[in-house]
Amino acid sequence: MVYPFFEVENLCKSFGGLKAVDNVSFQVGRDEIVGIIGSNGAGKTTVLKLIMSILKPDSGSIKFKGKDITYYPTYKVVNEGIVGTFQTTKPFRHLPIIANVIVGCMSSRALKRGEWVKRVEEKARDALEFCGIVDVALERASILSQGDLKRLEVAKAIATEPELLIIDEPFGGLSPAETNLMANSLRRLHKGGRFGRLHSEGPAMIIIEHKLEVLMKIVDRVVVLNFGGVIASGLPQEIAKSEVVIQAYTGGMG
Repeated sequence: MVYPFFEVENLCKSFGGLKAVDNVSFQVGRDEIVGIIGSNGAGKTTVLKLIMSILKPDSGSIKFKGKDITYYPTYKVVNEGIVGTFQTTKPFRHLPIIANVIVGCMSSRALKRGEWVKRVEEKARDALEFCGIVDVALERASILSQGDLKRLEVAKAIATEPELLIIDEPFGGLSPAETNLMANSLRRLHKGGRFGRLHSEGPAMIIIEHKLEVLMKIVDRVVVLNFGGVIASGLPQEIAKSEVVIQAYTGGMG
C-alpha cells in the first residue's frame, strides 16, 4: 500500500466553546510546496502547533510517511523529519548567530545524518550562507533586523535536515526586497539547492502566509481555512478565482 507523504485527517481542536480547528484534512506530497491561507483566527497557526505537537488535538490524526505521529512529543516529531518555524522569532539573543544554528545541528536527527557531524561549525555556516547571513555569523543574534531574524529561523530549521519544513508567515514584517530574498531562498531550498548537496531533493514545505501575491508564485497547491475549517483546496490559479474564497475574504474571514 502506498501512503501519502504527509496527511492531516479530520483534525479538531477546541478551546472552551471555540472550535479553533474544525475537521481539517489535507495532504502534502514529497515534492510539493503547499500554502495555507486565511486571516487571523482562521486556525492556521493552531494547525501548525498541532502538527508540531505543541498542542494535542481533540480528535483526528497526523501521519508522516504512513506513520501515525499524532501524539508524538515535539522532539520526536523533529527527529522523524518535520520541523516548523513560527511567526514570532525566538533566538538566543545573547549568543553568536552561528551558535543559534549549531543547536539545530546537534539535534538527534541531525547527528545521525552523515559524516558532516564531525564538522558542525561548517554545517552551521552552510545554513547561514544559504540564508544570506553568514557574514554576521559571529555577531550576537540581538543585532539582527526582523528580516534577518526570519532568515535565522530558517537556517536553524534546515540545520536539522528536515524532510518537511513548515513555515509560519515567513514574509511577515519584511520589506519587498527582503520578501523576494526569502522567497528565492525557499524556492532554492525546496529544489535541493546548494545547501541540499547531501540530498538529491530539498524538503517538502507547508507555508502559512498572508502575503498572497508572493505565496501564490511559489506554492504548488493552496489550502484555504475559514473559521477553523477548510473551505477550498486547489491550484493557486483556481483558488484566486474561487467564488467561495473571494466571498470569504470580502466578507471577512474567521
